Parts: sequence; structure tokens; C-alpha cells
Amino acid sequence: MTTIRALLPLIMVGFFLVVPMENSKAMTQEKPNTQTIPPLDPANMDTTVSPRQNFYMYADGGWLKTNPIPAAYSRWGSFSELFDRNLGILHAIAERAATDKTAKKGSGTQLVGDLYYSGMDTAAIDKDGAKPLEPYFKEIDGIKDLKGLETVIAKLQRQGVNILFYFASQQDLKNSEMMIAGIHQSGLSLPDRDYYTKTDPQSKEILKEYDNYVTKMFTTLGDDEKTASDAAATVMNIENRLAEASMTRVERRDPKATYNMMTLAKVTALTPDFSWNSYVRYFNLSGIKKINVAQPKFVKEVGLMLKEMPLKDWKVYLRWHLINSMAPYLSQKFVDEHFNFYGTVLTGAKELQPRWKRVIQRIDESIGFALGKLYVGEHFSPKAKARAEMMVHNLEAAFAQRIKNLDWMSEATKKQALIKLKAIVNKIGYPDKWKSYKGLTIGRGAYVLNVMRANEFEFNYDVHKIGKPVDRTEWGMTPPTVNAYYDPSMNEIVFPAGILQPPFFNPDADDAVNYGGMGAVIGHEMTHGFDDQGSQFDAKGNLKDWWTKQDAANFKKKADVLVNQFDSYTVLDSLHVNGKLTEGENIADLGGISISFQAFENTLKGKTPPPKIDGFTPEQRFFLAWAQMWRENDRPQALRQRLIVDPHSPNEFRCNGPLSDFPPFYAAFDVKPGDPMYRADSIRAKIW
Repeated sequence: MTTIRALLPLIMVGFFLVVPMENSKAMTQEKPNTQTIPPLDPANMDTTVSPRQNFYMYADGGWLKTNPIPAAYSRWGSFSELFDRNLGILHAIAERAATDKTAKKGSGTQLVGDLYYSGMDTAAIDKDGAKPLEPYFKEIDGIKDLKGLETVIAKLQRQGVNILFYFASQQDLKNSEMMIAGIHQSGLSLPDRDYYTKTDPQSKEILKEYDNYVTKMFTTLGDDEKTASDAAATVMNIENRLAEASMTRVERRDPKATYNMMTLAKVTALTPDFSWNSYVRYFNLSGIKKINVAQPKFVKEVGLMLKEMPLKDWKVYLRWHLINSMAPYLSQKFVDEHFNFYGTVLTGAKELQPRWKRVIQRIDESIGFALGKLYVGEHFSPKAKARAEMMVHNLEAAFAQRIKNLDWMSEATKKQALIKLKAIVNKIGYPDKWKSYKGLTIGRGAYVLNVMRANEFEFNYDVHKIGKPVDRTEWGMTPPTVNAYYDPSMNEIVFPAGILQPPFFNPDADDAVNYGGMGAVIGHEMTHGFDDQGSQFDAKGNLKDWWTKQDAANFKKKADVLVNQFDSYTVLDSLHVNGKLTEGENIADLGGISISFQAFENTLKGKTPPPKIDGFTPEQRFFLAWAQMWRENDRPQALRQRLIVDPHSPNEFRCNGPLSDFPPFYAAFDVKPGDPMYRADSIRAKIW
């Protein structure tokens, strides 16, 4: 799992939403025997359902019935199964590191071992309570003026506390070779601004629960009930104003709308009561002349709030965000309150994650490349890397074929598309150059202070890229991550070792299964370079128009068909998928399966057709592998949250939606007009 700091400034688009797993106690600590995981398991199917009726239920119904969500999870599926297996591997690595008395100070083994030890030392953590944070609370209490407020804001942001706005380095969208400074909207405690602005009964109930949670956390800190309740009202007032000024997720999908280069003087004009010159000097940054202000309206509102709201309110807000950000690393009473809201209320999880799992995930977030180097040394073979690289090359060739054969794109734009495709950089398994954590101090003292030091190290590492050339060897996800991504500014696709495992990828499985699973993931990420966002960036990663006007209009018209298709899907009661929010991922899913199927068919040319396996043709196994990748049970609360924050559609629609647009699927399972899985040609999405 990667940090939000690493992902936010980039328009990185992953295959699956990375969220903390709420956790199950049913987890082995031993290395899983992947040989026992069948490439395609017929037991997962429900053959009482027709594949022409609902292919998701046909392919996954058996698994859905026999795999209820563990009490500690809000969702349970193939991704969480693999994530859990990887956690077991990482757990064994961390246990060994914690007992290695020969590890050199500053080495990956020492950092991992000591962070794990401090996180597992529950006696010391519970004895300390919130005591390790007392110096920070005293600094907040001691703020006397706006200059003092600026200093504490900067200090807490550097420690990983989510306050007011988000300051980071980012690639210049119009000069992809350079890193620049960026300011982004932030400062909310709920997952999205829509939680504050929606007025439906469910949203009102969540706001009420949030108010109760804030009050409880302040009383846990030692405030009396009246003081805590007043403080909660102050927090709500500030966060409501920030939310009202924030862009929606759909609005933020437009990279042109979030690219607003300004001089420091102009940024200061937006916020006259905040000195940006002093702010950047606090981080020992010099020479910053311009900043990308992603959301000018938001920054202007921050300026008005700094002028209008009294210091005592800002002290409450800072105090709240400090305790809320660090609650998971404090004593059990803080952990429980934090989980009761973020785990139970927001996602429906019923049990807290076992401590070792929480600590392992924190290690991956804090020093994930040190942990990842130990992981790939044991659990990602050269054979797997070579097979994955071969598949990537085969999919590139298949995508080129499809581009050349498009009937809606001009030759001029095809030429540029092929140039961009050829320029995509492929990163498989793990980085060639490992990230150094030199200068980071991790010891066996207070767990929360270790976390804050790691946050500070990452912040400094990030902001000191500003004004420097882009390092194209860097990764935005750690090697154990069960995910993949495309970054348009880097024009690269990245597949960590964590996802290159069964059931998505098995070097010993037949091609049909690997192309239906991991091949579609690879094709998905390639397609992101040509979705509604990625298509606005050229081969070098610059935000630049390389389409003819007519081709761009043709593309939008075709993409709108997919938007309308997904808008029509009902998830819970009257709640629908947001076709605009999920547009890029839906384009990538359809492109991924189309490109991967083409690549798979290419492997069969000139060869004797492979025999059936378990009674299924290779083509049928391809589509079954695709569908079984999406098997998942979800709690209603988690689905509601996903409809607001997740750019990916719910899994049933990620499975069935692209298939209903894809004629080769019709041929494989004899789908005919009138069948629910069939879409008439006039409303069928056809893009890449």
C-alpha cells in the first residue's frame, strides 16, 4: 500500500481502489502454497445461473455463497484474499527482522524490525496513552498570532497531519521533465466533501455520527462533555466551509481544471493573511517562484477563514486533526474510538483488525521499499518476472493492431497514438533502483513517534524534489502492493510483485487464464493512457492536445455511451453508479479485456487449438478468469462509500459491463439478442 502523499499530486490511476483492509483474524502467518490455488476453480461457479443471464453470478455465485465477509471486513473478494496472503508473508519477514540482533543500524532489516517491535509493544503503547503527543499539544496551545499558527500548521503537516491544505511536489503537467510545487484541497476528516454537502437521510446520519465521534475523542483526551461538544461544533464549522469550497471528484478528473500556475505573490493575494514565503522557508525550500494551485477557489476560502475565524477555533481544529491522524498508533481507547467510526460506521466492519496486521500495513506505508526489498527477495521469481514482461510486450503489439484498425480515428491521430503506445515505460515487480531511507531514525520507543518521524522523512523527501528534474526510476507503489497503476505524466505502467500472484497471475497456468486475469490488468493500465484523462497527455507525459478536433469529438461521443451505460446500473435501492466519476476506469476495463483477448488470440495463431480444461474452451476460460478476478462480497455501508469516493464501479458491473459490450464474449457463451448479457449494437460501447 502506498502513502497518500505519494499518490495525490499525480493523476495516477490504479486498477483497484487501495484501502486499508479492516481485517480478519483468520489468517495464516506461514508462506502460502500457491501451488494449491487452482488457476481457475470450477467450485467458484454457480451453474444454475445462465451465463447469458448474469455472467458474474454464473462465474462467481458458488464462491459468493460460501465466502461470507469476515466480521472484521467491509468487503471480501479475490483482492482481499491475495492481500491477506501477502500480509502473512510480510508478517513472517517482520518477525524475523524484529529478532535479528545483527542488523546494521539504518538497514532495511533494522528499520522494519524496530518499527514492527514498537508497534507490537502494546504494554508501552497503552501505558503512554496520548503522552507522546503532549509537546505538540503544548505548541498548539501556545499559538499567539497568525504567524505562530502558520508555523504549527507547517510543522504538523510535515508530521503527516491532514490540515487545511496539502502541499507537495508534483510533476509539471506541461513540462514533464521537472518537479514543481503544488497546493491541493485537503483538511477534511470524512472521506469526501460530499459527506458534508449531501442532505439525504443517510448523509445526515453519518454527519451526526461524526459529530459524536469527534466529541468522544475530545473526552478521551480529557475534556469535559461540554468542552468536547463545543469543540466538535467548531471542527464541524471549519470542515463544512472547507468542504463547500472543495472541488467534486468529477471536477478534479479534468487535469486542465487543476493546473493553475501562479507566482508566490499571486498565491499570497489569494490568502493575504498567510505568508507563503515564510511557509516554504520553514521547509528549507528556496528558489520557489511559482506554485500550481490546483483549486484556487478553495485556497481563497482558506484565506478568508484565516482572517475571519478566531485563533481559539484554529487551535481546536489543529488539536482535533492531530489526535484523529495519530489515533491508530496510540493506546487502545483511541484505537477503538477511531475504528468504531471509520471502520464500523463508514464501512460496516464489525471487528478491529488484529494488531500485527495493522502494524504490517503501517510499515508498508512508512518504509514500504525497505519491506518490499525483503519481500521480493523471497517471493517473486525471475520466472514470474519474465512471463509478465512477455505478456506486456504481447499486449502492446495487440493494442497497436487495434489502433491501426480503428474506423473512427484519422491516420494523423493514429500515428500519434502509436508513438505514445511505443513510449510507454513498463515497470514489473520491483524498482531497478531501491529507495534509500538514509537519515530516517526508527527505534524501539514510542510507536506513534516512529510513525511521525517516518511521515516527516517522507514529507522532506517529497518536497525537496521541487525544482529538480523528474526521477523516472521512482515507483508510486511499493512492491508488496496488490494493485497496479498508470501515470500519465510519466507515461508508464507499473505492476508491483504483490499483484503478480495467483489468482491474477500464475506463471504455471494456461495462457487463457493468465490473459483473462493479469493480461486484462495490463491492458487496463495501457488503456488508461488513452482514457478520458490519459488521452490529454502526449508520449512524453505533457498535458498537450495531440488529437484532431474531429477525432476528439468522436472519442467523446463513444465514451459518453459508456457513461450512460454505467449511469443506468442500480447498486443499492435507488443508488446508481456515477458514470462520470467511473468513466476512466470503465474505459480501461473495456479496453483491457479487448486488448488482452486480442493478445491471447494472437498466441493461438498457427497452433493446434488447446484442448478443453474442466469442460471449457480456451475462450471460455479467458472470460471465466476475468469474471473470477472480480468475485467479492460487500457490506452496504462500504458500497455506499465506494459510490461516493471510488472511481471504479462495483465489481459486478466491472465484470458484466465490459462483457456485455464485447462480441467475442457472445460467441464464447452463445449470447443472443434478448439475453440480459446482450446489448444492442446501437447502445454498445466500442472504443479501443
